[in-house]
Amino acid sequence: MQTRTITVRVPAGVRDGARLRIPGKGTPGSRGGPAGDLFVTVRISAHRLFGRSGDDLTLTVPITFTEAALGTTLRVPTMDGSVALKVAPGTPSGRTMRVRGRGVTTKKHTGDLLVTLEVAVPQKLSGDAREALEKFAAVQPDDPRPQITAALGARAGESHG
Repeated sequence: MQTRTITVRVPAGVRDGARLRIPGKGTPGSRGGPAGDLFVTVRISAHRLFGRSGDDLTLTVPITFTEAALGTTLRVPTMDGSVALKVAPGTPSGRTMRVRGRGVTTKKHTGDLLVTLEVAVPQKLSGDAREALEKFAAVQPDDPRPQITAALGARAGESHG
């Protein structure tokens, strides 16, 4: 057994767990036979911002309630810069938006960047912010749980006997 250093060219877009075959760089054959192939298993480290789903990159971006309700334009990072992402008014938390062509590039194709928006709820509110939200709640006509409210109303009318 001996230790050698071998340079391996890793193709762009290779997936975690992929096996690369390097012909003739393995252990020599028995009785002076030719060297076999070396197999290298690729392990991809996690990125601090991006995840991966196939050839698509994933990114979760926190937004404020105001940005979700009123709409905004965000700058989001990509692997090679940034892009502007238009968030429509009334966008719900958990909505995933697709930025075409900003994912992993392979020989055959380029994936997309999938940006999931999450509404960040403040942990602490100033007195003014609390007052503003209470005023908003008082004038907000929409019930976010109409099916549940209706089901509770129907159950209140049932007799249990």
